[in-house]
Amino acid sequence: MKQDLQLEEEVIAAWVKLTGLLKNTRLSQGMIYNEAIIMLIVNRRYEQDGEGLVSFKEIVAETNMLKSLVNRTIDSLVKKNLLQRCEGKTDRRTTFVRPVKENLHEYLEVHQRTLEMVGQIVEIIGKEDAQAFIRLTEKLSKALLD
Repeated sequence: MKQDLQLEEEVIAAWVKLTGLLKNTRLSQGMIYNEAIIMLIVNRRYEQDGEGLVSFKEIVAETNMLKSLVNRTIDSLVKKNLLQRCEGKTDRRTTFVRPVKENLHEYLEVHQRTLEMVGQIVEIIGKEDAQAFIRLTEKLSKALLD
């Protein structure tokens, strides 16, 4: 019982260290963390379909951010001319965003620095542990969000 409590305390400490690393500007230098996260989602969709249209609802579901925070963050990205808001084609009540293609390079520069940092992390922990990290993260996300 005491060993379980100690393990739980160590998991919390490790989690705090990791989230601190991710949330401070080292990972998303040049862009606010939440902006970088939303741009990551939009850019991934853009790479898949060439349009990058993502609904507000999808962003909330994928990030688990509060709707108000997603809205403020999107407003900030729109102001910076990195995203534009769009109405749905079939349902005008649904709000979508898409990247401003001419300015996507601004996000991609930040993303490249992030990839370089993550590459260093993979070198340190190895590919096998990196793949285990992905599996564990997906397993935790599914279990905690379902």
